[in-house]
Order: sequence, then C-alpha cells, then structure tokens
Amino acid sequence: MAKVRIMETAIRDGHQSLLATRMRTEDMIPALEAMDAVGYHSIECWGGATFDTSMRFLKEDPWERLREIKKRLKHTPTQMLFRGQNAVGYRHYADDVMYAFADRARQNGMDIFRIFDALNDIRNLEAPFAATKKAGGHIQGTICYTTSPVHTIELFAEMADRMVEMGADSLCLKDMSGILSPAMAGKLITRFKKDHPGMMVQMHCHDTSGFSEMAYLEGVKAGADVIDCAISSLAGGTSQPATETLVAALSEYDGIDLEINPEPLEWLANYFKDVRKKYWKFESGLLGIDSGVLKHQVPGGMISNLVGQLRDQGAEAKLPLVLEENARVRADLGFPPLVTPSSQIVGTQAVLNVLLGGRYKSVTRETKNLAKGLYGKTGQPIEADILAAVLGDEVPITHRPADDLLPEMDAAKAEIGDAAKDIDDVLSYVMFPQVAKEFFAWRESGGGPERELVAAVIGAMTIGERKPAAESQAEGIVIATTGAAGPSWRGFGRQRQLR
Repeated sequence: MAKVRIMETAIRDGHQSLLATRMRTEDMIPALEAMDAVGYHSIECWGGATFDTSMRFLKEDPWERLREIKKRLKHTPTQMLFRGQNAVGYRHYADDVMYAFADRARQNGMDIFRIFDALNDIRNLEAPFAATKKAGGHIQGTICYTTSPVHTIELFAEMADRMVEMGADSLCLKDMSGILSPAMAGKLITRFKKDHPGMMVQMHCHDTSGFSEMAYLEGVKAGADVIDCAISSLAGGTSQPATETLVAALSEYDGIDLEINPEPLEWLANYFKDVRKKYWKFESGLLGIDSGVLKHQVPGGMISNLVGQLRDQGAEAKLPLVLEENARVRADLGFPPLVTPSSQIVGTQAVLNVLLGGRYKSVTRETKNLAKGLYGKTGQPIEADILAAVLGDEVPITHRPADDLLPEMDAAKAEIGDAAKDIDDVLSYVMFPQVAKEFFAWRESGGGPERELVAAVIGAMTIGERKPAAESQAEGIVIATTGAAGPSWRGFGRQRQLR
C-alpha cells in the first residue's frame, strides 16, 4: 500500500498567501497540540516572509517563535522555506552567513529545510545545502516550476539529478503560481521517481488557477510521497488546497494509506476560522479561481503588490496592461521563475514601464542586478539589446554571485554591538539591518513579549497541567477542558522519523 503524507501550511504559507503573513505567534500556539495529533508529515511554520514580518510589523522575535512552536510539536517535524543564498532575506549573503543561519535554525528547532533558488540556479544552492548538512538538518532540494520555451521536463530532471548529487535528502516540486497542470504533474513526478527510486518527492501547489487538486491527484498516482495542504479555513485562492478535502478524496482510493488521524481537523478548521477574522484588514481579496495566472504566471501575493503600487499612483485600472508587460519583461530577462525575489523585480519593472510610457526608461537597481548576474544565471541568456538598455556598458558576471562576497558575520557582530544579545540577534541584523535595529531598540525600551503572547503561553501551560475532560480510546485522543488558549488535544500517535 502506498503511503501518502500531508504537510500542513496554515501557520506559514497559508496566512502568508491570504493574510499578508500577519498571524501572530499567540494565535498559533493554541492550535499546535491539535496539529501535532493529526499525523502530518511535517508542519511548515517558519521561513519565507515570516522572519521579516515578525520583526517589522508584529514586534516578535522570529527565533522565539520557532522555539515556542518546537516545544509543542512533540511528534511532528518542523519545516521551513529557505531561499537559497538569500536565506530568509532579499539579497545574497556570504557563505559564512549560510552556515551560521542553518546551524542556529537547527539548534532552535528546525528539522526540514526546503531550499530553493529563485532562478533555479543550482550554484546558489551549494552553500545552503552544505550548511544544512553540517547542521544536521534534512535537505529538501526544491525545483521552482514555471513554463517557458526553455523550461522542459529534461531541464527539471537535470536539476533533480544535480540536487541528489549534492546531497538532497528529498525533492520538492514547487508550484508557487498555481500553474502546474495535472498532465505535467504526472509526467514530472513519474520522471523524478523513475530517475531516483526511493527518494521522497513532495509537491507544493497553490490553488490560484484551480489546477492544484487535480495536479495533486495525478502526482499521487505517479508516486508523489507528500503533498502540501492548508486547513480549510486558510486554504484556497492563492493558498494551498484544503487539507480536509484532500484527506477525504484520497481516503477513498484503494492502495493509499494517508496515516492521518482526521479527528482534530474539524476543530482546527473552526479554530483558524475564528483566528482569521482578527486579520480581516490584511485579507488579500484574491479569492476563488484566477485562470489568468495560467498566462501571466504572477503569484497571488505579487498581484496584490502590483495593485498596491498602481493604487499609490492612481493607476489601478492599468493592472491588465501591467500583467501583459510583466510577461514581456520576464521574457526579456531570460524567463526567471516568478518567486521571491524575482517576481518582485520583474513586477516592479513592469509597473515602471507602463507608468512611464516607455520600456526601460527607468530601471530599478534590482533589475540591473538581475541582468548583471548578481542573482545567478537565468533560464535563457538575456539578449544583447536588452542588456544594453538595462546595463549600458556594464558587463554581466558568469560565476556564482556569492564568490564575490566577503564574510559578513564578524563585521555584523562589531556593527550591532551590545544591541545583539546573542548570535540569533546578529543573524537577524544581517538579514534585515534597519528592521532588526528598530526591533532591538523597542525590546530594550521594555517592549518585551506582547501581552497576548504571554497569555497564550501561560494558557497553553495551564491546559497541559489539567486532567483530561474526555478521552477517545479508539483514536487515542484526549480533549482537555477549554481555557484561555482553547482546547488541547492529547494522547496521539508515535514519534516518526524523517525519511
């Protein structure tokens, strides 16, 4: 019987896609025991935009969030999104930062590191892979799925081969825009499993176009081992497909064992339904199906960014023109996959081209850096006329961008001085200097943990000390009485090992 596992994304990509990454730690804590009871393959809880947002908007320490989550996930591995040489930031960092970051993430409780590069440039994964291996983490080599004249099954298969050679423990097919068709899902997963029998292959799809449930089904039929889902109250639209729906659908197929305990799912759906109401002002508004993404490939989060940029200029009605120009700019720049940070680079340049009434009249620094090779190698070489328009007389580099970067950690320690309490603070400063300095100053002034976070932690500890109010022997679940932090699920399955 084939085993198919589910990764839950609600407390990372779910709220990042739908609520601008604004969910606070105190709203995650009461759900963690129930999530731990489900039998998920892993719970995505960190990385991506959460690191920046925690400090910038929520006045929370991202490292503390990871520690609080890990303490409550006794049976389920943690998982994060690691942007290759960008780590959790928006630029390339030196190799010594990669090693320090991977080590501290692992020490603070991270188990699985999903590592990708925005341009699918394998060279940008070398240091993150090596750093994660040294730290003892699980390396998930990740292929960003996109379509273009140069992105073929053979190209993606070659990427998978190289990642396995570099030491990947598993592979992930990452469909950040929701454009992976069912047929292509089946073909790619079949190829990966044929080329690397015994290697765990995971699928990550967004529901933007309506393809994702069908893509998951075809992928599972082809041998996919894990699929990424979000609890229904944080699913759909630009988030992932609903956990409960996929569990119900796949459970009816003979020969598929989900190893899922469905009992906590209804409670989790209701819990996050209430939590979501608190963040109504951050709703993306991009609900339902957007078939247009099959053409323009812009991820939902980036569309909301484009709308914001246009609205600020009183030009929101020009969004269709910007989406058309976005496709042209992407082709000009060598067909980069549209994922952070390349999606922002291409999108912002498209906005400028439309608003200024001419192509490349004004070129952002990031567009120049992309054309210059400072983010890595693009899928297709950039044509000479575009290089001239963007770079003038500057000559692009052809080597790994990080080869030009001097070590950063010692200099950062000296710069931030006593404001950093430990190495984690130094890494926060390296990733986001100004944001971190403001956060440290706020903390030093007595900000400390937010009142709600303290209440949530205390409430969760109190519940853990209570005797159960009801117990289901059949499922091995105990439901504790409801307190400040909500009901707590207890008595769940065995410890699982990463495959």
